[in-house]
Amino acid sequence: MPSRAETAAATRRALLDAAADLLDLGGLEAVTLRAVGAKAGVTRGAPYRHFPDKESLLIAIGTRAWDRLGDQMQALRANPGLPTAEKLRNGIIALIGIGRSQPHLYKLMFSNPPGDPTALARAAERSQTEFLAIVADLVGEQDARRYGALLISAANGIAGMEASGQLPNEKWGEVSADGLIDTLVDMIPGKGRRA
Repeated sequence: MPSRAETAAATRRALLDAAADLLDLGGLEAVTLRAVGAKAGVTRGAPYRHFPDKESLLIAIGTRAWDRLGDQMQALRANPGLPTAEKLRNGIIALIGIGRSQPHLYKLMFSNPPGDPTALARAAERSQTEFLAIVADLVGEQDARRYGALLISAANGIAGMEASGQLPNEKWGEVSADGLIDTLVDMIPGKGRRA
C-alpha cells in the first residue's frame, strides 16, 4: 500500500500532467484548477491542496519543462561520441522543438509570472548552464556567455517565426528553421577561440 507521501506525489504528477495537456490543447485560458482536477480525476479540492492558485500551477508546469530540457542538455553534453558542434545543434533543436510541438508551453517557459517574475528564469538556470558549457567547448569560457545569449536569442526568433508561419516564406528564400540552425552552428566554430 502506498504511503501518504507517495499518494500525494502521484496526485501532484497527475495534476501537472493534466494541466500540461490542457495548456497544450487550449493555452493559458484552458488551465483552471477546476478543469485540471476534473481532467486528473481527483476531488474538487485536490488541486488546491497542491497549488494555492493558477499561477503556482503554471510555474510548476514551466519548471518541469525547464528541468526536462536541462536533462536533455546534460545528456547531450555528457555524450562522448557526439562532436561538440552536433551537441550545440541538438541543444538548439531541443529548445525549438518545444516551440514546435508545444507552443503554449514554450511561451509559458519564457514568461514572467506576476507573483514571482523570476521563477521561470530561475528554473531555466540548469539548462542554460549545460548549454553554456557546450558553447564554451567551442568558443572558450571567455566568450561562452556572449555566444550563448546570441544562440538562445536566435533560437527564440526562429521558433517565433516558425510558429507564426513566417518560415518558410518566399521573402526569406524559402529558408527553413533547420537551415537557419545549421547556419548558426556553422558560424560559431568559425569564430574560434580568442586569445
